[in-house]
Amino acid sequence: MSGAVWAHVGQPFEERAFDTVILGAGRMGTAAADWLRRTRPEQSLLLVEEGGLPNEEGATLLAAGLWEAPAQATDLAQRTLDCLEELGERAGWQPGVPLLTLETVPGPQSFPTAEALERWPELRGVIDPALWPWVRAQEAGLYRPGALALALGQRAVQAGAGLMLNTRAALVPGGVQLSRLTVTNTHEVVVHEVHQVQAGQVIVALGASGPQHAEESLGLHTRHGRAYVQRPRLNAPLTEQSPALRVPGLLLRPQSGGYTLYPAPRAADPHGYVPVPGRLSGVPVGLRREVLETLLTHMEGLPALASSALEVGRSLSDVPGTWVALPSGQPGHPPVLERLSPSVSLLLGGEQADVLGVGVAQQL
Repeated sequence: MSGAVWAHVGQPFEERAFDTVILGAGRMGTAAADWLRRTRPEQSLLLVEEGGLPNEEGATLLAAGLWEAPAQATDLAQRTLDCLEELGERAGWQPGVPLLTLETVPGPQSFPTAEALERWPELRGVIDPALWPWVRAQEAGLYRPGALALALGQRAVQAGAGLMLNTRAALVPGGVQLSRLTVTNTHEVVVHEVHQVQAGQVIVALGASGPQHAEESLGLHTRHGRAYVQRPRLNAPLTEQSPALRVPGLLLRPQSGGYTLYPAPRAADPHGYVPVPGRLSGVPVGLRREVLETLLTHMEGLPALASSALEVGRSLSDVPGTWVALPSGQPGHPPVLERLSPSVSLLLGGEQADVLGVGVAQQL
C-alpha cells in the first residue's frame, strides 16, 4: 500500500508519531527511506523535504554521478552498484563508460596517450600528450544522482513511506517540529502551520547543513565540515562514446555534448565563509579563487581549459555551485552514518557518495 504524500498546505496533516523520520530527500535520505521500507515494512516512516523531490538546491543535483570500482572492493560499493543496475534507466544508468586517468609516468596498466587520441580523436584539443604521455583506462558508469533520488523516493512511497514536501524541519526532544511552507501573492515563502511529531529515531540527511542542524538542535559538536564547490562547463565537442577524464584534483565528466568539471574541495571552508568570485587576468569571473587555482594548475596539460570553451561567468550565479558535506576521519571524505544520540543519527554523503553512498545508507 502506497504511503501518503503531503505536497502543499491544502492537504491536512494529522499524524502525531512515526517510528522513523528522515530529514532530507536527497540521494542519501531517499536511499535510507527506500532501504528501511524494504527491511522494516512494519515500521512507520516519514520523509521530510524543504523543497521538492529530489531536493532542488542540494549537492545531489550537481553530483557527478560516476561509479567506478574502488581500489579495494567493498560491500558498500557493490551495494551502490546493485541499486544502480536494479533501477537502470530510472536512475539514468549508463554502464561501460571509459574513465581515463592521465599520468606522467607509466603504470602497470598504462598505455600511450597517443593511442587514446587515435581512439577518441575529439580529445586532441583537450589533452596535451606531451605533458600527459600516459593514460590508464578503466570501466565506469554514469548516472543522474537527481534521478536516482527521485526513483528511490518514489519506491519508498510506493512501499508505504510518508512524504512531506515544502516543509522545514527542526529537531526537538522526542521528535521533530515540522513547519509547512507556502508562498504568498508577493512570492514570499512563509510558515503556514507548525506540527510536533514524535519519532522513535530521526535520520538527519540534510547534506552540508546537517551537522550544523544537529549541533544547534542537540548542542553536540561534530567534526564534519563543508565546502562551497562549483561545477563549471567545458564546451568540448564530445560524442556519446567519449570517456570521462581524471587528473589530480579534477574530474571531467562527459555530459550533454561537453564536459562538466568537478574540482575536488581542497579543505573545509571556515565557519561563516561567504563564497566570493575571483579574477582571471584581472577580469572578474564567477569562479571562486580555489577553483581557479585548480584549473590554472592544469591549463597547460589540458589546453581546452585556457580557451573560450571554458565557461567562467561574471558572477557566482553564472556558475552552478553548492555546499557539500565533508565528513572527516578518512582521506577523500567518504560517506558516514554517525549516531549522535540514542535516537538521532547523521547521514552524510561526502565526495565518495557516487560510489559508496547507497551502501552507507543501507547500514541503517
